Amino acid sequence: MLKQSPQIPSVAGILGPILAKVSVGDQPLLLALAERLGAERYREWAARETDAADKALLLGCADREDEIASRIESLRPEAKAVQRRLLEEHSELVELDRALFAGRPLREQYAIQAKGERLAAATWKAVAGASRHAAVRELFSACARLEEISAGVLETLIGRDRML
Repeated sequence: MLKQSPQIPSVAGILGPILAKVSVGDQPLLLALAERLGAERYREWAARETDAADKALLLGCADREDEIASRIESLRPEAKAVQRRLLEEHSELVELDRALFAGRPLREQYAIQAKGERLAAATWKAVAGASRHAAVRELFSACARLEEISAGVLETLIGRDRML
C-alpha cells in the first residue's frame, strides 16, 4: 500500500463533499460515474504507453473500471437517467477529476489513482456489509476485489525503476 504523501491529494477529501450532497441511494451511481472517468484516464495512459505489457495492464484496469460501473448501474433500472441528473447537479465532478491529475508527473497520477482504487474498495466493502441482500452484497464485494486488483497493478507500475 502507498504511504500518504504531502504531494498526493486526498481523493476522499475531494470526492467526499460531493457525495455528502447526494442521497445515500444515489451515491453508488455517482461513484459509478467516477469509475467511468477512471476508465477514460486508464485508456489515456495506455494510449501513451510504449511498453505493450504495461499498455495491456492499463487497459485491463480500464476494463475493470467499466465493469464496476456496469455492475453498480445494473442495480437500478433508471441508472442512466439518475446519472444524467447527478452530472447536471454536480458538474464540478468532471472538472475536479481533471484538476486532480492535471500537471502531475505520471508516477503521482498513478499514486493518486491507486489511492482512489483502495478507497473505492473500502467503500464497496462497507456498502456490501450494509446490504441485506446476499446477491447485492456479493456484487459490491466483487467490485471491491476488482478495485484492489487495479490498485495492485498501479502500485507495481509505480515500483518499477523506469517510473523514477
